[in-house]
Amino acid sequence: MRSHLLLPFVIIQLSWWGISTAHAQENVSDQIESINQKLDSYRPGQSRFLLRGYADATFFSNKEETSFGNARLVPVFIYKQSDKLLFEGELEFEVEDGEVKVALEYANMYYQLGSKATLRMGKILVPFGIFFDRLHPSWINRLPTLPMGYGHDGIIPTSDLGIELRSGIYLGNMKANYSIYVLNGPTINTGEHEAEEVGMLVNKGGVDNNNNKAVGGRFGLFPFKDQSLELGFSAQSGKLGNRDSEFEDVSAFLYAFDWTYVKSISFLKGIIDVKGQLNFINIEDQTYVIDEGGVIEEFNFDNSSKSTFFQLAYRPAMSANALISSLELVGRYSTLSTPNEAPWATENRQLTLGLNYWIDWRTAIKFAYQKDKIDNQEAGKIDAGVFFLQWTLGF
Repeated sequence: MRSHLLLPFVIIQLSWWGISTAHAQENVSDQIESINQKLDSYRPGQSRFLLRGYADATFFSNKEETSFGNARLVPVFIYKQSDKLLFEGELEFEVEDGEVKVALEYANMYYQLGSKATLRMGKILVPFGIFFDRLHPSWINRLPTLPMGYGHDGIIPTSDLGIELRSGIYLGNMKANYSIYVLNGPTINTGEHEAEEVGMLVNKGGVDNNNNKAVGGRFGLFPFKDQSLELGFSAQSGKLGNRDSEFEDVSAFLYAFDWTYVKSISFLKGIIDVKGQLNFINIEDQTYVIDEGGVIEEFNFDNSSKSTFFQLAYRPAMSANALISSLELVGRYSTLSTPNEAPWATENRQLTLGLNYWIDWRTAIKFAYQKDKIDNQEAGKIDAGVFFLQWTLGF
């Protein structure tokens, strides 16, 4: 009789042991799956590599010369280590004056901080205004040339070694974005090797020449809900002179205003694209003494420069005619003014008119005529016109 009483108890114990064992195995399986998922995130096969970039070829003609000017191949390399960590870099291969020139436009690490902020470090495109940070690729730039004051020898910062934090925020119901950066910064031409450029700002990212860093940033605001309009303000400050030199404490303050308006206008059956930027460069006053073959010259001038560009583009993209919808009209007015008493003083005005034919959304053939009026202290007055033909392709 006792054995009959023990039998149900044994069955209950065995059942409980079986259930416990099943749960334990299930927990172990979950742990193993979790470990495998973590291991997957570190396996090399999870990384990604992407090749993008652009290429272009240009023909130009003026009174003095008619030539195929240059050709460029600009690959952009993007390597994704994980969902948060990337590397991006851009090389430029250019054929100019019969020579192949190679330049590293930018190369930086890119880390995602949360859902909105990003951090990058290395050689970065300086977010001073909108042109180089957003518009410099030839298939994005609506004209074959750059505005005055831009470019590798211009007065506007292009790229430099440093670190940048950028993010998007809300101000009430309006969207906004900001960038904050620290760079090695520009230097100043002391006239030791190029007397005709004494006092000029030199924007060539490289080794820092002093213990100071250039600090700057840009703030952009979208006042409309459809984000068709963006208004931006940029500023940068830093010392320019070489360490332990008489120019060590000479500083520069740069600021700029920019705007972008892109809107589909139904009664025009097309898209209006308006862009522009006003740039102001102020360098602390300094006396520059130049010795040219025993002849001493002294320069002391208000070292302030400014440049502007205003651009308007219209594309009848809603037209029923395939040819007309592929065309785009572009106009840009650009200026550059430098100190009157500087050896490199100039007053430049430039008007560029263009017609683009878009083969597809990233391939275009551009026709443009550019008129330059230059009043240069060294070269005198120049009034010249140039015709450009450029074929550009983004990939």
